[in-house]
Amino acid sequence: MTSHADQSPQAKYEADVAQSRQRAGAFTTLSGQPVEPLYTPADLGEFDYGEKLGYPGQFPFTRGIHSTMYRGRLWTMRQFAGFGTAEDTNERFKFLVAKGQTGLSVAFDLPTLMGVDSDHPTALGEVGRCGVAIDSLADMERLFDGIDLAAASVSMTINLPANILFAFYLAVARRQGVPWDKLRGTLQNDILKEYHAQNEYVYPPEPSVKLIVDSMAFCARHVPQFNPISISGYHIREAGSSAGQELAFTLADGFHYVEQGIKAGLDVDDFAPRLSYFFNAHSDFFEEIAKFRAARRIWARELRDRYGARQDRSLLMRCHAQTAGCSLTEQQPMVNVVRTAFEALSAVLGGTQSLHTNSMDETISLPTEDAVTLALRTQQVIACETGVANTIDPLGGSYFVESLTDRIEAEAYDIFRRIDEAGGMIAAIEQGFFRRSIAETAYRLARQIDAGERQVIGVNAFVEDAPPIPVHRIDPTTEERQVARLAELKRTRDGAAVGASLAKLKSVAAADGNTIEPMIEAAEAYATVGEMVDALKQVYGEYRGARDW
Repeated sequence: MTSHADQSPQAKYEADVAQSRQRAGAFTTLSGQPVEPLYTPADLGEFDYGEKLGYPGQFPFTRGIHSTMYRGRLWTMRQFAGFGTAEDTNERFKFLVAKGQTGLSVAFDLPTLMGVDSDHPTALGEVGRCGVAIDSLADMERLFDGIDLAAASVSMTINLPANILFAFYLAVARRQGVPWDKLRGTLQNDILKEYHAQNEYVYPPEPSVKLIVDSMAFCARHVPQFNPISISGYHIREAGSSAGQELAFTLADGFHYVEQGIKAGLDVDDFAPRLSYFFNAHSDFFEEIAKFRAARRIWARELRDRYGARQDRSLLMRCHAQTAGCSLTEQQPMVNVVRTAFEALSAVLGGTQSLHTNSMDETISLPTEDAVTLALRTQQVIACETGVANTIDPLGGSYFVESLTDRIEAEAYDIFRRIDEAGGMIAAIEQGFFRRSIAETAYRLARQIDAGERQVIGVNAFVEDAPPIPVHRIDPTTEERQVARLAELKRTRDGAAVGASLAKLKSVAAADGNTIEPMIEAAEAYATVGEMVDALKQVYGEYRGARDW
C-alpha cells in the first residue's frame, strides 16, 4: 500500500478531496460552466504570457487598454438618471454632480425610446415614468440648461431614434457656442441588440444599421471625441443570456458595424477608435472579470487580423459597465446594496472605463436621492478605500481567472461560428437564433432558482419580511404638462419650415445619403422625434419581427 509520504503533492491532494466532505449541489458559474475545486498551471496548458496577457496598454490588451489604468485616471462614475420633464432630470443631474459624479448619463422615457411623441395615443400613461420625456429641441435645451457641454461628458441611452436625439444635442451645443470637436460622450445607438433582446425598433435591420453608419461617418468628420455607438451587451444579459452569450452576441454586433462601415467606404482606422462597448456586471464575480478580459483580447485580435486596423487605438475595446438590474430583488431591497458593491468591484477588476452602480430601490421605483447617493458612494469607496485601483489587473495570472478567460473566449468563437453558419448577422436575426438562445438560457436559470438549486437571498434562501423603504414618486401632472407644452410648441413654430425640413430628410434618406445634417436642420426647425421617425418610416418601412422559431 502506498503511504501519503510516497505520493506526489497532487496525488495526495486528489486523494484528500475524494475522501473529504463537500457541500451538496453542483459547483458551476452563473452561466452553468463547471468550476473545479482547485486550479493549477495544468489548467492553462501551454500558457504564453505574451500571447495571452502581455502588458496593459499593449496588444492583446487583456490586462487593460491603458498602460497605467486607474493609477493614471479612475474610471468615470456615470450614474444613469432621467424621469419626468427635462427640468426634473436637469435638477437630478446637478444633484449628482454636486455629490461627485464625473459624467452625465440620460435615461429616456418609453415613448421617446420608441420614437413617438408624448401626445401619441401609445404614450398614454408612460410619459416621464421610466425616464425623461424629450419630444423636441426645446426639451433638450431645458435638459442641459446651466450645464456646460464643453465640460460635461454626456451618455445617452437611446437606440431607435438615437440620431435624432443626437441632432438635438448637437443643436444645443451650437446654441451654447460649443464647437462640436469639443464634445465628449457616448450615444448608445446600438440597434442590433434591439432585435436580439429589447424590441425597441421600427425599421428593418438593414436601414437601421445604415443610420448607425451615418453617425459613425459624421462623428469621424465633425465630432471626433464623441462615441457614435455603444455596442451593448447589457440588455442582452438582462434578457437572460449567459456571460458567454452576452460577450459573443455583443462582439458579433460590433463586427457587423465594422463590416458595414468598411462597406460604406470608411477607413476602419477613421471610425473604429470611437466605437465603445457597454457590458453587464452580473453576480458571478470571477466569471464577470474573465468576460471583460476576454472581450478586450478578442476585439483587438479581430480588428487587427480580420479587419486590417493599423493603429493601436482602433484595437482598444473601451467599455462602460452597469451592475445587473436583473440581479436585484424586491425582497429585502437593502441586500441589493451588497450585490451592487460586488458587481461593481468585478467591473473595476475587469478594467472598465466607466461605471453605473444600480440603486437598491430600482426593483420598486426610480431611485430616490438617498438611494442614488449611496449607489454613487459605493463606487467612491471602491476607488478610494479598497486599494484595488492601486495596481493593474491584480488577478492577472490567477490560474482560475486565466482559465475562465480562455474558456469564455473559446465559447465566444463557437458562437461566432454558429452565426456564420446561419448566414451572418441579419440572417441569424431573421431565423430567431439570438432570441431562441437567450430564451433557453433564461428558462434554465429560472428553473434552477425555482427548484432551489441556485440560491437567491430573500427569494429562496434566508427568506424573511423586510420593512418598506421610501420610494420615488413621479408628479402625477407630468404627462399633462408635457403634452400641453408640446401642443404649444406645435402651435407656435414655423410649420412651413418643419414641413420643408422633414421633406429634405426623406429625400436624403431615399437617396441613401447621410441623414445627420438634415436631422439637425429639422431639429432646429423644432420638428419632433415622432415626426422625424414617421418621415423615415415612409422611406424605410416597418419591421414586423423575426419568423416564428
